[in-house]
Amino acid sequence: MGLLNFLSSKDRVAREAKAAALYAAAVTQARQSVLYTALAVPDTLEGRFELVVLHVHLLCRRLGKLGPEGAGLAQALFDAMFRDMDRNLRELGVGDPSIPRRIKAMLEAYYGRIKAYEAALAAGGDALVNAIARNVYRAEAASPAARALADYAQHAAAAIEAAPAPELLAGRVEFPPIAPAGGLR
Repeated sequence: MGLLNFLSSKDRVAREAKAAALYAAAVTQARQSVLYTALAVPDTLEGRFELVVLHVHLLCRRLGKLGPEGAGLAQALFDAMFRDMDRNLRELGVGDPSIPRRIKAMLEAYYGRIKAYEAALAAGGDALVNAIARNVYRAEAASPAARALADYAQHAAAAIEAAPAPELLAGRVEFPPIAPAGGLR
């Protein structure tokens, strides 16, 4: 192994550690009980997946704006999420032959969600509420819970946008608190 390979390997390991820390923070936030109780997100594999996707996407969209280092970290975060999804499927007893099909479906869902959330965040108004109602709650009409989750998501997006770049690039993020309904704390 040459010096350049050693250094790039060392950089990759450091990037993966930072991505793992960001992913752990996103999962911890996505598992906050208030999301499943007061905000009525279905406490199912699908509901949990939706919240992990939302939180990871909010991080990746900011990281993508932080140049090549941020883009590399965003890719490592995405990779960490799907490695974890693969591991979770295996722990749930999903057979090896069906895992690639399920991961492919999750990838398609992820890309569909980020497209919907990006368009909704850009459009403003009730667009994010409607996207969250459809994707997280599987509902055609917005509910107070969907509105509260959309308010939280906008607040989280703003907090991540305002976070110091060096903190994010070091694998550190603080998500805002989640209010039960009717506003944020």
